[in-house]
Amino acid sequence: MISPLLSNLYLHWFDVLFHRANGPARWAEAKLVRYADDLVVLAYFQGKQLTGWIESKIEAWLGLEINREKTRIINLRQEGASLDFLGFTFRYHDDLKRQGWRYLHVGPSGKALKKEREKLRLMTDRQWGFKPIRQLIEEINRHLEGWKNYFGFGYPRKAFRAINHYTRDRLCQHLRRRSQRPFRPPKGVSIYHHLHHLGLKSL
Repeated sequence: MISPLLSNLYLHWFDVLFHRANGPARWAEAKLVRYADDLVVLAYFQGKQLTGWIESKIEAWLGLEINREKTRIINLRQEGASLDFLGFTFRYHDDLKRQGWRYLHVGPSGKALKKEREKLRLMTDRQWGFKPIRQLIEEINRHLEGWKNYFGFGYPRKAFRAINHYTRDRLCQHLRRRSQRPFRPPKGVSIYHHLHHLGLKSL
């Protein structure tokens, strides 16, 4: 796709201005994180000077239009506040030991999990019933490995468990559809161990 390339070429000059000696990277100690035309500005104080500078450079100077529906100012330290960016959700959580401190939790967003479940549903759809089960599981393993490599940052354990459970459930349904008789794992073997015996790898 050419759109991300054009976004990077065009918005490169916004990056340059942002980090100049008279830009907000200096006078607001702000940090800019940008991917194509999606960007996040991190600062201790999001005042009118900073937001006005960003709006003037993007809209007046570059002649672009900011999507007001997707643009917002978030204070992550407020109760319940969260930020979704590039498939991740950022929010503060209370520590698990209840010792009175909070930490910035980073994990796959709800939208990313929904998209991954849909991909796994398609990969285990009835139309692939002709594939040998070990081949199908190898393809799922390769896909999950790529997903894990991207979303392995932060605290993904809960999301990984949810995807593991969904994958096993979909494969069970797939195995039942492949057989004219009700599918059962070998006697004395759980479905969990049977799928792993067939080669399925957990996140």
